[in-house]
This record gives sequence, C-alpha cells and structure tokens, in this order.
Amino acid sequence: MTLTLPTTRSKPSVDLSTKTTLIYGPPKIGKSTFASRFPSALFFECEPGLNELEVFKMPTYTWPDFLAACKLIAAGNHDFKTIVIDTADNAFKYCSEFICGKHNIEYEGDLGHGKGWALVKNEWHRVLTRLASLPYGLVLISHAVDKTIETRTGEYTKTQPSLPDRARHVVLGLVDMILYCDTVPRKDAGGNTVVDRIIRTKPHPTYEAGDRTGRLPDSLPLNFDAFAKAFASPSSKPSK
Repeated sequence: MTLTLPTTRSKPSVDLSTKTTLIYGPPKIGKSTFASRFPSALFFECEPGLNELEVFKMPTYTWPDFLAACKLIAAGNHDFKTIVIDTADNAFKYCSEFICGKHNIEYEGDLGHGKGWALVKNEWHRVLTRLASLPYGLVLISHAVDKTIETRTGEYTKTQPSLPDRARHVVLGLVDMILYCDTVPRKDAGGNTVVDRIIRTKPHPTYEAGDRTGRLPDSLPLNFDAFAKAFASPSSKPSK
C-alpha cells in the first residue's frame, strides 16, 4: 500500500457506535443496564450478572475464549455495532492468567526484571487496541474503588476504576469517555431522602472521569436516553 499525505481534515464523529467508553461505579447501580442500550450491543460476559437483562452475550471466561470472540467480531459477519466487555477487571485477570500459564509461572512477578508484568501489559494493550480500531463502538465496564493519593502536601481519596494500574492506564489512554456512575442524596418535597443515580463526565480531584468529545455536561442522570440526547445535541461542541 502506498501512503499519501492527507488533503482534508478529519471530522469529529457524533455516532456512539464509533466511540470507546469506560463505565465504572459501585455494584448494582445499573452499569450493565446502561451499557445494554448502546447501539446493537454484544456483551463479552466475563463475570456473571447479566441474567436479568435481555441481551446478546458470549461467555468469555478464559483469555482464549475472549480472543475467539474478538476474532468473530473482527470477521464482520454480523449486525452488532457495539462490543461491551463486562467486566474489564475480569478480562484483564484472564489475560494475566493466560500469560502466566504460557510461561509456566504462577504470578507475573515470577519472571525477572519485570518481564512478566510487561508481557501481560503488552498482550492487554495489543488486544484492546485492536478491538478499539474495529469499526464498532467499544464499552468497558469496571467496578469502582477508593484509592488514597499521597502528595507532598498531604493525601486525599480518589474514586477510580478498580482495574490494576497497569491495565487501567492502557484503558484510560484508549477511551473517548470515562463515565463515573455515582449516587447523590437529596430531600424531596416531603422532606424524605431520595437518592439520584447520576453520571459524572468531567475530571475532578476526587474521582476519575473525562469526556474527550466535549459533548457532555458535567453530570447527567444515569439514563441512556438522557445520555444519548446530550451526546447528540446540536448545541454540543467537541473539545479542540
């Protein structure tokens, strides 16, 4: 193939089925239900929890099964538009177990000079990058964990996806949106406490979030229709 220099600028896409998204939050808040509303979604089921949802799913409880599912998707003989990895935490665990088994070790650190860690990270990066490059949307689901961040002036707590750091950094570098599912208590008209489920989309010192598209407000209800409307709003302007 002969390469040529471009003559026109690329245009930002407003199609969710072209985006890579990380959704994370506490258990049972509705992450999988939310992800199931993405266009023509197919779940790579890496842990139990989808029995109450009517979705298309493939059991991927080992890394070879995960790779086989990726191969089927890449072949293109299907109508799916979005791949949902539920959860990315378990998918990475299977990746680590596979690499360790391949090299006859029990733990990544058993190979000297950080080689085991590098082999797992490289395999994780290779497969996720390939998935993200396919002409489909990619959604990764993770749990949330509070992590203590130490600085020169003190420490603070930050809510992050529960992926190990080496896996999380790969994911954060790939995704277009980091959606943190959170709960906010409030008082209703009768003085009763009501808990609203929301999505946080912008970076903050106390939680991980982000929106490379620049199309989303700081927060919105944890409701796919509200999310899709905000994303597609003509008034939304992508970040430069």
